Amino acid sequence: MLALFVLVSGYISGRASRATLQKPKAASAPTAVEPRINAATPPGPRLAGMAWVPGGTFWMGAAREDMPDARPLHLVSVDGFWMDEHETTNEEFERFVKATGYVTLAERTPDARDYPSAPREKPAAGSVVFTPPRQAVSLDDPYQWWSYVKGASWRHPEGPGSSLAGRERHPVVQIAWTDAAAYAEWAGKRLASEAEWEFAARGGQDRKLYTWGDQLKPGGRWMANVFQGRFPHEDTAEDGYRGAAPVGSFPAEGFGLRDMAGNVWEWCSDWYRPDYYATLAAAGGVAKNPQGPADSADPAEPGVAKRVNRGGSYLCSDHYCSRYVVGSRGRGAPDTGSSNLGFRCVKSAS
Repeated sequence: MLALFVLVSGYISGRASRATLQKPKAASAPTAVEPRINAATPPGPRLAGMAWVPGGTFWMGAAREDMPDARPLHLVSVDGFWMDEHETTNEEFERFVKATGYVTLAERTPDARDYPSAPREKPAAGSVVFTPPRQAVSLDDPYQWWSYVKGASWRHPEGPGSSLAGRERHPVVQIAWTDAAAYAEWAGKRLASEAEWEFAARGGQDRKLYTWGDQLKPGGRWMANVFQGRFPHEDTAEDGYRGAAPVGSFPAEGFGLRDMAGNVWEWCSDWYRPDYYATLAAAGGVAKNPQGPADSADPAEPGVAKRVNRGGSYLCSDHYCSRYVVGSRGRGAPDTGSSNLGFRCVKSAS
């Protein structure tokens, strides 16, 4: 995390996505297995701040030509689990920090030896911040709207001049995967597998485009905090928000979960490989509680291991990074956060 170099070698979850949205179709191969939802009754008392996700069998992925790593659709089965109703907030993360003295990766001065290909300059703690240009720019160059900002961290999401005042109920951001995993362990929880996350996001619906159905704006209403206007320089905030919104600002999906699309990206436990779905599909049958590949590969950045991100963020739009499509995927280096990246936790039924 030495300079803007780290933006590319660390975290860029989305690429330009201009293809027309199409409803996913079932895999062409016939199968006797059908999607199903397990019994909805949770195994015990409700856990505070968490929703019961009953588990079941579902078609995982997105049949999108512009999202090859989300294909092919394949059948997956997951057991029931508890999931935080919303993304982890600033006030929740602050309680963790006060209780443990934890220091996030963005607050630590990086060791130049860990980034041998980065420009040779004095290391400084910081993180990646969305910095919109004043005019239209090429969407092929993310350096036009991302900057490595010294002093940016979860306490100062946009840099030293920013704070959490009035944002206590906003999702915590500038969180590396390592930070999210540390919080989850402290809370007696864990990060969701990618399969668990997608099953939960679907809310009991089968092969829908979004967590709420197939229409982006049912009845003319925005259902998630995403980007309206001309990305990246003009956000019209038709949904009511520029940047992140307080958690729970939009309707819950079928399992009672909030913000499973848009607002901020969320870390999952899995390593990222673009060919993982093809591997599962080739094995045939139904993948039971898949935990992701044993290692990571990203052809866009060879040699940089990535973990999966899910859900898209307030920077996703219908003409760039439309990753609020429920089966789509993102990825990021585990040691790098950004101003639109957070997390939520799950807890196994046992």
